[in-house]
Amino acid sequence: MDTTEIVVERRGRVGWITLNRPERLNALTNALIARLAETVEALGADPEVRVLLVRGAGRAFCAGYDLDWGTEFESKLERESSWDPVRDYLGMSRNVAAFMALWRSPKPVVAAVHGWCVGGGTDLALCSDLIVVAEDAQIGYPPARVWGSPTTALWAYRIGLERAKRLLLTGDPVDGRTAERIGLASAAVPAERVFDEAAALAERMALVPANQLAMMKLLVNQTVENMGLATTQMLGTLFDGIARHTPEGVAWRERAREAGVRQALAERDGPFGDYGSRRRR
Repeated sequence: MDTTEIVVERRGRVGWITLNRPERLNALTNALIARLAETVEALGADPEVRVLLVRGAGRAFCAGYDLDWGTEFESKLERESSWDPVRDYLGMSRNVAAFMALWRSPKPVVAAVHGWCVGGGTDLALCSDLIVVAEDAQIGYPPARVWGSPTTALWAYRIGLERAKRLLLTGDPVDGRTAERIGLASAAVPAERVFDEAAALAERMALVPANQLAMMKLLVNQTVENMGLATTQMLGTLFDGIARHTPEGVAWRERAREAGVRQALAERDGPFGDYGSRRRR
């Protein structure tokens, strides 16, 4: 058992990966992302494990990148030197590679999503193979409004052009019931059952031989890769860096440094009446 930012355990033929920053709603840091990739690789090499299950500790699956850390880090970089788009791209590409470890693992991955699954947290969910979601969960990409672009860029591939545009051109979230209806999730269940339902699905899949699971996963995934996923991800990652350095992106970051991330998020989302601003109305 590792009780730092990720907890790993094996339950029969299922390897459980728990994001373990509940006090920060499992917000992503560089250390957590690197540890995730290492964990997926280790479980992928474990002959006793056939399926992986990813979940979040506490009240949320993952609230995206840790913006308190991220905004200060980026400001520090720019105080020390000018923005280097290639350095930015290479850094974010490392994160994409870590998220895509879930996609490329020969072991199928089930994401058990509850509470918030937003921003970078959606990269984790969408890179998984199947999603079981709590009915009241909130899934969305609010950085599409300012300061971001989805780097793994799987939205259109998973839910189609119309629905992907509907979510990314507004940054609006969907609840778990809607996620199931539009094909973003395999099942939506009451929040108290989400881990049990995800585990039951993972255990059912684990009845299949590991080689069959790997072949079936590769068979389906290659259809998306042949549609140009790598190119789309390259563009999404480049756009993410650009979005953080537009006039609006820089202004939002500086507002977050001055007034605090919570206030900046409330001001961004207030006109839409969702995410954190909803609690302040």
